[in-house]
Amino acid sequence: MKLELVFIPSPGDGHLRPLVEVAKLLVDRDDHLSITIIIIPQMHGFSSSNSSSYIASLSSDSEERLSYNVLSVPDKPDSDDTKPHFFDYIDNFKPQVKATVEKLTDPGPPDSPSRLAGFVVDMFCMMMIDVANEFGVPSYMFYTSNATFLGLQVHVEYLYDVKNYDVSDLKDSDTTELEVPCLTRPLPVKCFPSVLLTKEWLPVMFRQTRRFRETKGILVNTFAELEPQAMKFFSGVDSPLPTVYTVGPVMNLKINGPNSSDDKQSEILRWLDEQPRKSVVFLCFGSMGGFREGQAKEIAIALERSGHRFVWSLRRAQPKGSMGPPEEFTNLEEILPEGFLERTAEIGKIVGWAPQSAILANPAIGGFVSHCGWNSTLESLWFGVPMATWPLYAEQQVNAFEMVEELGLAVEVRNSFRGDFMAADDELMTAEEIERGIRCLMEQDSDVRSRVKEMSEKSHVALMDGGSSHVALLKFIQDVTKNIS
Repeated sequence: MKLELVFIPSPGDGHLRPLVEVAKLLVDRDDHLSITIIIIPQMHGFSSSNSSSYIASLSSDSEERLSYNVLSVPDKPDSDDTKPHFFDYIDNFKPQVKATVEKLTDPGPPDSPSRLAGFVVDMFCMMMIDVANEFGVPSYMFYTSNATFLGLQVHVEYLYDVKNYDVSDLKDSDTTELEVPCLTRPLPVKCFPSVLLTKEWLPVMFRQTRRFRETKGILVNTFAELEPQAMKFFSGVDSPLPTVYTVGPVMNLKINGPNSSDDKQSEILRWLDEQPRKSVVFLCFGSMGGFREGQAKEIAIALERSGHRFVWSLRRAQPKGSMGPPEEFTNLEEILPEGFLERTAEIGKIVGWAPQSAILANPAIGGFVSHCGWNSTLESLWFGVPMATWPLYAEQQVNAFEMVEELGLAVEVRNSFRGDFMAADDELMTAEEIERGIRCLMEQDSDVRSRVKEMSEKSHVALMDGGSSHVALLKFIQDVTKNIS
């Protein structure tokens, strides 16, 4: 009998792409599995041309055992006054999700019977467990971030619910540290993500976190060798969670941007081919990472002072207090130091959107200045490129701390930096800090570079037959089958 799984990713490239790759792995591993991915569109103002073109490509790629169903946006656009909270927005799609699954559960051909085996929901789509319950099937969660942040999230919720301890009370402390069971060393509160230090957001996050325990298992985009302390916690008797399956690194390494044939991007890739090995520093800050003019100038000063070759993905941040993807600068000469473009014309390239995986894969890249988004972190490790950590938003401060302090796999620019809309004031990373980070990053014989090379090899082995993530994925399939027996 064919088993049908329903996948529900959260809107956004960083959540959709890894879940699609997990689905591909599952149908490749087991001929009896079929998967339907139900895609919730982005909220108004958050969609990018890159994301839209990717979803369009998925819609045309549906096949017998892996299909995609894109839900429709509500007819009435949200005004600024009535725009729903993100989790309310997701909740509004429950009726569409239910109707889509009802069609899937219609009796199939007698010679090809199928059975709904469960839902796999994104970490931000826990409310879809309600729909799974209506169909009487188990739910599983896909956690797009790492095992360490998963552990931190459930620990902070435990402190609040059981110990009556609110970490947001520590928001203004620069010196307080917290013992966290998924780390071997205390985590400074200044490296907590803004969402865990903001009183109005904590109840919203806790409502999601409490539901983690309602699932039958949690798939995490990491590999056991990378996060041994977190996995020790989750496999112990004190773990508050169901089975945790480390199935990563799950990445889409064939990403083509909206202008994949763009002359500028092609020129940059050709230029990289002409540079010495490990001589170029790459600066890129994710799908939501942009800067204002003052910060762009500081980066430019640091790059020129460092003397290193560079590829810099530079985009303009939204105005203070606004949310949405960054946009292109229209005139770089107006925002960068006078003469910078001319003086660095032979040693550096600036681009808006960057084909990140293609650049990281190039032998000329010797270091990666990154926002520490988890997908970018995994790509950096996969290609064996050391990182300099410059977190901006979401859980990136925790990722940066883990990579630098816990694992010794990166160097620090500033791990407590905040560039998200929740930050009280605009922070500025100085040229001196950036230059120091770049110089440390580009040291050719550093211990960090050696450790990254070793972890890169482990990341590849994890996905091979018999590797830790390969075994975990097979166990997940076995458990899915067992849970409907």
